[in-house]
Amino acid sequence: MRGRSIARIGAAVAALMLVVGTSVACSSADDHVIDYAVDGTLITYNTNTVVGAASGGPQAFARVQTGFTYRGPDGQIIGDRDYGSVAVVGRSPLILDYEINANAVYSDGKPITCDDMVLAWAAQSGRNPGFDAASTAGYRDVATVDCAPGAKKARVTFAPDRGVVDYGQLFGATSLMPSHVIADELGLGDGAVTTALQTGDAPAIDRIAKAWNTLWNLGPDIDLKKFPSSGPYKIASVAKDGAVVLTANDKWWGAKPVAQRVTVWPRGADIQDRVNRGAFDVVDIAAGSSGTLNLPAGYTRTDTPSAGIEQLIFSAQGPLAAPPARRALALCTPRDTIARNAEVPIANVRLSPTVDDALAAAESAGEAGQFSVANPDAARAALNNQPLTVRIGYQTPNARIAATVGAIAQSCAPAGITVTDESGDSVGPQSLRDNSIDVLIGSTGGAVGSGSTGSSALDAYDLRYGNGNNLSGYANERIDGIIDALAVTADPKELSRLLSEAGPILWGDIPTLPLYRQQRTLLTSKRVSAVQANPTRWGAGWNMDRWVLE
Repeated sequence: MRGRSIARIGAAVAALMLVVGTSVACSSADDHVIDYAVDGTLITYNTNTVVGAASGGPQAFARVQTGFTYRGPDGQIIGDRDYGSVAVVGRSPLILDYEINANAVYSDGKPITCDDMVLAWAAQSGRNPGFDAASTAGYRDVATVDCAPGAKKARVTFAPDRGVVDYGQLFGATSLMPSHVIADELGLGDGAVTTALQTGDAPAIDRIAKAWNTLWNLGPDIDLKKFPSSGPYKIASVAKDGAVVLTANDKWWGAKPVAQRVTVWPRGADIQDRVNRGAFDVVDIAAGSSGTLNLPAGYTRTDTPSAGIEQLIFSAQGPLAAPPARRALALCTPRDTIARNAEVPIANVRLSPTVDDALAAAESAGEAGQFSVANPDAARAALNNQPLTVRIGYQTPNARIAATVGAIAQSCAPAGITVTDESGDSVGPQSLRDNSIDVLIGSTGGAVGSGSTGSSALDAYDLRYGNGNNLSGYANERIDGIIDALAVTADPKELSRLLSEAGPILWGDIPTLPLYRQQRTLLTSKRVSAVQANPTRWGAGWNMDRWVLE
């Protein structure tokens, strides 16, 4: 397995925080609790939906919903032997044998079986459009998942010539939802969900998809029986202010979590005050989103680049549905100033893994140069001197993005483009779908955090037609073909050729406008150790169960 990291352009960091109150079930006053603040809201247990993938859920539930793999501190794929094992038994086509740990059970006592793999594949393969999946990357290339209902083993066979290089990304942490919960909710018998999905029972699949989309929405009145855990932690409660309390899962068969309780907080406007009071032990957020954070005594700070790209994601409807309008807004956007304010290099290319020297040439597409510095005259000409009003949204509070919107508004005014700030605490991918904004500012997939899978090839699917997190509704057959080729290509020269071909097309169509690689800030109380940053959507939560409370 190989984890090809990072950058491309596609989606959204703009949503970070739900205002956090002081009345959660537990707080730092309790010496047995670790308080962990994340980027976004905690609105669903299913982080595989469009909204869930863009939320703070991956950071919160990486060690609640385990899988065959997880992403390590450098974004690398690591096998989770507690959950099970994966063996390659064929290369042409790619065939993988999965075996779930014989001791693996959910926190409700139900065995973990390959039925959950069938559900994950059905929901995220694109074969069943009723599922609101964020991405079909990797799963769309699986031809069959051979699973006997209730079994611990499954054979996954990929379509001919579709041996996905980053196959370790599949069936990993947070990707597997408990199919038995859907069966209970719909009054189906044991194995009925798997049977319906395998036989193509359309009416049953429609019901299953609707349940998968909404059954696991979070709120203070949730029925905990519907939220079983497959990891070291389980959900104990959800507070009215959106904080989720996790406790040690007594059914977990692996090494017990070091800390018995972790409260995960959706990040709010009072983060500096709470850090000053010592109310947060771990803060894992986009750099600058809370303004200038002063580091009080008793904390350490780490700033690292993420694998996600902060970008403007244009709506598929309204005034920016057509490329000329998108081009006009891009031409007057001061990308150099915005990147300089973020203290990072400007992001000129999408679809490119920036860690491989062999691919570096693909990041300097000549067409990108015209969008590096604001050019209001060119923007006005692109609109034939017609006025344009653009609503830009992002999730509040976010000081850095607020400044970005202000810079765009000031720079684009001479071009006859009026920019309005339509930010709010619930703004996100759904806002584009509802046509309540024309542009969403965020990271990969519209996420408030990094948003990245850790694989640039799989991240690229947010520009593939029909993908759930293709929020701009972009459709280009050649780009679809390039994205598909990237997923199964390991040769650096061929990757470079594909990326070089994609650059001019994407800068011509401009479905999104990349700004810069999102930087991450990790604050850690000195009373907590073993916390490590992570460039992917799972953030510091990737090893939450190893955190040590002194």
